[in-house]
Amino acid sequence: MLVERLIGMGYTRRGGEGAFSHPVYHAVFVGDLIDRGPQQLETLQLVKAMVDAGSASIVMGNHEFNAVAYATEHPELPGYFLRPHTAKNTRQHQAFLDQLTPSQQRYYIDWFRTWPLWLTLPHPTDSGAVGSARVVHACWHEESLRTVENACVGQNRINTTDQWILANDRESALYHAVEVLLKGPELDLRPYGIDEFRDKDGHPRQRARLCWWKQTTTRLSELTELGDHASVGQGVDVSDDDLSYLYRGNVPVFYGHYWRQNTPVHSDDFTDYTACVDFSAVVSRKPVDGAGPPTLVAYRWDGEKTIDEQHYIPHGSAHRADIR
Repeated sequence: MLVERLIGMGYTRRGGEGAFSHPVYHAVFVGDLIDRGPQQLETLQLVKAMVDAGSASIVMGNHEFNAVAYATEHPELPGYFLRPHTAKNTRQHQAFLDQLTPSQQRYYIDWFRTWPLWLTLPHPTDSGAVGSARVVHACWHEESLRTVENACVGQNRINTTDQWILANDRESALYHAVEVLLKGPELDLRPYGIDEFRDKDGHPRQRARLCWWKQTTTRLSELTELGDHASVGQGVDVSDDDLSYLYRGNVPVFYGHYWRQNTPVHSDDFTDYTACVDFSAVVSRKPVDGAGPPTLVAYRWDGEKTIDEQHYIPHGSAHRADIR
């Protein structure tokens, strides 16, 4: 699917067999290349070749972060891995473990360690413009970005084993910052009078995902998916502390993670300044009414200051820096 999408957008292989590149555009991937789908090795080979050749960039997804932690033994605790090898955690990584040999796993884990957690992109036609677009896997949150930079000596990536240990320590500020950037903020619903709710799949939960991309509402019912308690949140405003996660910037942000479902009206897929490009390319969750089939989606960014639905590919009719 990725090869077909790249070819359809005008990318070609150098020398017929090398890395894909485009004469004008630079591809940016939003992470989560692994753990689902039957061609993970081929996907990793293709994307790494593009990154190495300079025709693409990538930010870390929670799947790659978890894979590094799963493979990293604590240097002072032999046999203890930063992501414990429980049945649940192993099951989540099983496809990656099955499809790559141990040496291939080590090779790509080492590559994952080099990935940034976020990127700012220059304007494609104005070399003097700074920070004209932003890319992150799950949530652009300035305080979390600063926490990572403070813990990682000014960097937007986790560089050392000590930093990886902190990033997996639930008591550390770095852990919570990475959780927000790679998994998105969640709301504890108990202060709002909801002790527990059942999500779309029937699982009981006390926390709900916060729709940080919605800038025009403060209502609990609109900023979270409350399942069987949807009516409870209709007249309730979210607290100022929780609202601090909402994106208030006027710079476009591109992100993945949230498994959008290609509904006829993309009301939940983009705002004026945020665009999700994860449309469940491999595995679709329980479909919603009117949802299209799972597909690999890109957004072709030409430097516009606000998101334009027509720049989604394949959903938009126009073909216009590529984010996928």
